[in-house]
Amino acid sequence: MLIQRDPSEAYRRVDFDARVSGATPKQLVELCFEQLAGSIDRAIFAAGRGDNAMKSAALTRAVAALTALQMGVDTEVPTGSALMQLYQSARRAVLDCAVRFDAAVLEAIRRDFGEIRDAMRSS
Repeated sequence: MLIQRDPSEAYRRVDFDARVSGATPKQLVELCFEQLAGSIDRAIFAAGRGDNAMKSAALTRAVAALTALQMGVDTEVPTGSALMQLYQSARRAVLDCAVRFDAAVLEAIRRDFGEIRDAMRSS
């Protein structure tokens, strides 16, 4: 039996790997934020089309981005515990959406992380 693979996913993976290698810590955080936003957009789009496989893959990628962000937190800095709480909360909400999909929750996460990303860029 042939495995169905999405060619665009292969290109996305190659692009992602190329951007990760040699990136600064700030660029890695921005990349995780970008991956999170894109994954949420894909999940919402897939849910609208009734494509459960695409929705599941997008939510999995969103969880992976949040997990990567959590792994990079230095809990010794003053904002470390707040960041951990934010990332854990968002991760839990995305996982909940795998069971009971809620586009409004995902849109709020995307919006909140977009505001954080914009603030990071302006600093």
